[in-house]
Amino acid sequence: MADRGAKDRGERESPWRVHGMSVEGYRHRRQGLPCQDACAYTVSPSLAVLAVADGAGSRPRSDEGSLLAVELAAEHFGRRAAAAADSGPGTAVRELLVDAFRDVSKVFLDTTGADAPDFATTLTVVVLTPGWLGHLTLGDGFVVVRAGTEDGERQFHLLPQAAEASEYSNETVFLTSPDAARWVRTACVSDPGIDGVLLSTDGLAQAALNRSAGGASSPNASFADAVFRSLDAPGPVSDNAHEALAALLRSDRLTALNADDKTLLRAVRKARP
Repeated sequence: MADRGAKDRGERESPWRVHGMSVEGYRHRRQGLPCQDACAYTVSPSLAVLAVADGAGSRPRSDEGSLLAVELAAEHFGRRAAAAADSGPGTAVRELLVDAFRDVSKVFLDTTGADAPDFATTLTVVVLTPGWLGHLTLGDGFVVVRAGTEDGERQFHLLPQAAEASEYSNETVFLTSPDAARWVRTACVSDPGIDGVLLSTDGLAQAALNRSAGGASSPNASFADAVFRSLDAPGPVSDNAHEALAALLRSDRLTALNADDKTLLRAVRKARP
C-alpha cells in the first residue's frame, strides 16, 4: 500500500524544511485496510502549519475523516495565523487557535453531515511563526520540539498533551465527539531556540516517548535526534529520504512496539545563509 505523504506547499521560500508521511500499520496491512492516519502542512515565508490526525479504528470512514481534518486544519489555521501575524505570544494566540479549531470543526461537521460519527478522528496542529509556536491538540497525538543544548547535547521537549476523556479512562476524544472543544488543549511557546518540531499520532508513542514510573511522558532523545538529524541536511527532501522514512515507519522494530498506523511529520529550521 502507498504511504500518505504530506504535500509540499511552497516550501522553497519557507524558513522551515518539512517532511512527513502516514503509513498503514501491520494490522491494516494484514487485513487489507487503508491507513487511517493522515498528515498535511502549508508553509509560506512568514508561517507554517503542520497537522496530523488519527482516524478511529472502529469507524468505517475514518481514513477519509483524518484526511479531511488535516486538510481543513492546514487551511483554516493558516488563514487565522496569517491574519494575526503581528500578534505577540500569549492569550491572543490561544484565542486564534481556538477560533481556528471552531472553523475546522464546523466545516468538518457540515461536510460529513448526519454520517459524521463514521469519520471520527483526532487532530493535532502546530503553527510556526517568527515570534511564537502555537499548539492545539484533541485526542492522543503529541508534539516534540528541539530547542537549545545542555552540555553540548540537543534538548527535546514534549508539549502539553490533551486531557483524557475522564480520569478513570484513556478513551480518546474525536473531532466528532460531543462537546469536543471542551477537551482541546492549547499552548503557546515563545522560544527563538526552537529549530525542530515533530508531530505524531499514538502509533509512535512507544518509540518516541519515555514513560516514567509515575506515568509522566518525556521525549526519547535518541529517537527524536535521529529523526530531526536526517532532515537537517540542506536542500530539498530527496526521494531517498522519503523512502528511508517509509522504511523506518514500517520497520519490524517499530511494528513490534505498536502495530497501529504510524504518522511522523517533522520540520527543521533551515540554516541561515
